[in-house]
Amino acid sequence: MAGIAVVLDHTTAGALYDLKDPFNEAVAAFYVQAFGGLGELYAPVLSLTAGDAERPGLLGCIKGLRFIRIEAFGTDAAVTATRAARPSATPPAPPPRIPPAGTFSP
Repeated sequence: MAGIAVVLDHTTAGALYDLKDPFNEAVAAFYVQAFGGLGELYAPVLSLTAGDAERPGLLGCIKGLRFIRIEAFGTDAAVTATRAARPSATPPAPPPRIPPAGTFSP
């Protein structure tokens, strides 16, 4: 039987980090499987960065776990991440104005 490979995104990493998360036990079971040599856990550092923005301390916690392999991301991904983290310079256009029923505007 081949081991299972699991990729943790920011939500699953958050569930492992937060003991009160309703999915903590399910994600922790994957960690136990990896501990037993029955699988491997991967976490893209970009996902952990996003998770740490929502739950400060998540990245450091996951980094300290022995059986999770943190995968790096390249320069292109880093540029994308920094752009996504900044507020947009141009706000979105307001929705079109809809006149009240029974009125006419040329």
